[in-house]
Parts: sequence; structure tokens; C-alpha cells
Amino acid sequence: YDYDLVVIGGGSGGLACSKEAAQFGKKVAVLDYVEPSPKGTRWGLGGTCVNVGCIPKKLMHQSALLGSAVKDAGKYGWKISSPVTHDWPTMARAVQDHVRSLNWGHRVQLQDKKVTYLNMKGSFVDEHTIRGVTKAGKETVFTAGNIVIATGGRPKYPTHIPGALEHGISSDDIFWLQESPGKTLVVGASYVALECAGFLTGIGLDTAVMVRSIPLRGFDQQMAHLVTDYMESYGTKFFWNSVPKKVEKLQTGGLQVTWAGQDSGHERQDTFDTILWAVGRAPETKALNLESIGVEINKESGKILVAANEATSIPHIYSIGDISEGRPELTPTAIKAGKLLARRLFDKTSELMNYDNVPTTVFTPLEYGCVGLSEEEALVRHGKDNIEVFHAFYKPLEFTVAERDASQCYIKVVCLREGDQRILGLHFTGPNAGEVTQGFALGLQCGATYSQLQETVSIHPTCAEEITKLHISKRSGLDPTVTGC
Repeated sequence: YDYDLVVIGGGSGGLACSKEAAQFGKKVAVLDYVEPSPKGTRWGLGGTCVNVGCIPKKLMHQSALLGSAVKDAGKYGWKISSPVTHDWPTMARAVQDHVRSLNWGHRVQLQDKKVTYLNMKGSFVDEHTIRGVTKAGKETVFTAGNIVIATGGRPKYPTHIPGALEHGISSDDIFWLQESPGKTLVVGASYVALECAGFLTGIGLDTAVMVRSIPLRGFDQQMAHLVTDYMESYGTKFFWNSVPKKVEKLQTGGLQVTWAGQDSGHERQDTFDTILWAVGRAPETKALNLESIGVEINKESGKILVAANEATSIPHIYSIGDISEGRPELTPTAIKAGKLLARRLFDKTSELMNYDNVPTTVFTPLEYGCVGLSEEEALVRHGKDNIEVFHAFYKPLEFTVAERDASQCYIKVVCLREGDQRILGLHFTGPNAGEVTQGFALGLQCGATYSQLQETVSIHPTCAEEITKLHISKRSGLDPTVTGC
């Protein structure tokens, strides 16, 4: 074979897998090719997370948090002359420059580790042969002993809605806009939708979210509604139980959106500068020619069926990251799965990726971090009589002087009811939720119990300490509001 390993897709999982494999002295190539978005946005090596996902999202979220901090600053004695305004081009340039530095860093790392980087679109010729096509249309064919598919996903467009594709953008575009999107309608209620709507509101833009059914599907619904309640009080408008019918461009340049309430069927209209579709993601499997070589995919989702060792229906072809059926669509799981796969292939290890108790955080204006089971999932798996939920509404110390509303700052820990009450899930809304959740995730990985949580000494004054002080159960019906300092 030309290569011991060829990876199709230079995102988080593919890059991690290729670099790990190269460390064992194997001959490795990575194919990466970014098809421009329907709006023509393109970017460099590194995949969704680096270019149009976690990294630019967190930086723009930080920009919005700083806006809130400026509002608080007056109460803390800072004399800030108003009005304070936000300049989109300055933020966008800084974020885009950082992303480009990461693109360059990834290329340098591949070179250092002697991984061949091919800026080509890959597809299968047969089980061991890959065809790579450059932007100019030049074809190269090569063979590999092992092949890893790590092509990830791209945003979906609701093409059945007139004007959706012509006049809308997606998360593939928002971070690369040179000018402010202005008054924006975000359609969808996934974490992508809510995070984008959150930072747009935070930097002072008139922002609305259109929700067909429930927010943050797959997450704990009590927590999800605390997130959206906070966003509403923060200034984001919500059109609940609504579906868009058409988008029309007016002579003024504005976009007129017509939508209907699902219950009433009553139609409404408003005009926006930007429509951001955040209605889910589709796996990038279509151009790979998988059917012809017999790699099985889920016909409904389009994702690749994988075993516990990430193998597809063809033993030497593997699939990692968002493209795989039933796997979390998260960068850290793709990276870890990629590294472990490379070690199993070339270092004779047997460790499989553990997809249980994967922590995550939604970077909305009030951040939401969770690890383990939602309360709903715990009820399904264990039954109402076998779980105990300890909870608290708390007020971050930072909110007191600033006179900020803390009604949605909430913590709950879902435990087994019997014995030492093993913790099944932990949920936290509040400042720095990612930092808080990351630490407790280790505890859940080690089988932490409620009694161990009670034995943990708190760090005062912090928000995280409120988790160690939980003592009121939902079952008791007592008021869970924290009092005192």
C-alpha cells in the first residue's frame, strides 16, 4: 500500500488520529477539502470546531460577556462614559485572525509529525483505494492498509421553504461576516442556535429565535427552559411553536419572513437583516461513494454504522466523530476516539473510547454545563422511586453588587436513591459553567456518590461550592433557594 493509514477529513478527530498514528512510525496521509458554504464562505485546515464552531463561538460569547461586565462595572465604581458601543468588524477581524493562526498551526504540526497533508476531496474507488481531487480538478489515486473516515457534518438548510437557501446564512457563515449581521432571526433551538442568538443579543443586536418545538432537544428540559428564560430576560425575543413559511427580499434590502404558529396557524411577518438557519446538521457522507464499497450507513440519518472499536461494516475502514451513528457531536470525543483508534491499530493496545459521562457546556448568556444523565433519562432508566434529585437556586456573589437577576442560576444532582447514592447526572447553570462542570466530570468518571459530594470541602466564595452544599431533595418539596453567604 502507498500508506499505512489514510484519513479523510482534517477536523478534530481526523487530525488527532493521523498525528497519533504517525508517532508510531507509520506512513500517514490526511485529505481535507472544504466545500464552500452556499453563501461562498470557505476556511482552512482544522474542521468545524476551529473554523466555524467552538473556537470562534467562544470568542464571540466572550465579547458578549464583556459587554455585560461593562454594564456591571458602574455598580462596582468604574466611571464609564456612555454610550458604550460594539464594533463588529473589529471583533470579527480579531477572531478570524486567531482562527487563521490555528489553521497554520495545524499545517505545521502535520509537517513536524511527518503526516502528508493533501488539500483534496477524497472518495472511495474500492476498499483500499482512495481518489483525491484538487480544487482545480486534478485527480490522484492511492492505496492504504487502513482508512479512517472523519468528514464530520455541515449545517442543513430547509430547502422546502421558499427563499431559505437564497437569503439565509448558517453557522458556516456567521463567524466570517465582515460586517454586522444587524437585526437577526435565528431559526432553530439547538445549542448552535441559542449560542449564536445569545452572543448576537449580547453585543447589542436585535435578535429573535424561532422555535418549532422544544429548546435544546436531548438536554435536560428543566435546565433548557432556565437557559431560554434567562435569554428572554436578557433581551432575546422568542417565537415559540412557530415555523417559517417563506423568506422574501424587499427592495429596501431587508428580508421579510412569514411564519405561522403551529397551534393557531395564524401567520405573522417581520423584516430582518439576516436569517440564520440552525436547524440541525447533516453528515458529509454523500460524496464518499460508500455504497459502492459496502460501508453501511443509517438510511435515515445518513451516518455511518460503527462498532465499539469505531469499525464500519468493512473491518479495515473506520469512522470517528460526528459522522458516526450514535456518537456525540463533540470535538473532545472525536479527538479521544481518534487517538485511541490509532493506538489500537499501530500500538497493540485494546482500550476503547468510553462514551459514558461525557461532559459538555452550552455557552449561552447564562452558561449551562452538564455531565451524565438528564433527569428525564434517569427516570426512564431507573424509575421515579429509585432516583433522588438534590437541587438549589443560588445567587453568584458577582451578581449581588451588580444587582443582576439570578432567578435562573440553578444546580441539580441526580442520584440513585439507595445505598451511597451514586451520582447519575450533574447540571449547572451559571457563570463559568464549563470550568465548573469539567472538574466534577472527573468525579462522575470515578463513580462519585452523593455522600462523597457532602464530604467535599467547598471553596468559598464560589458558584461551584453550591454543588457540594446541596441538601434539599425535590421529593421533600422544600424551598431550594440558598440563603446566607
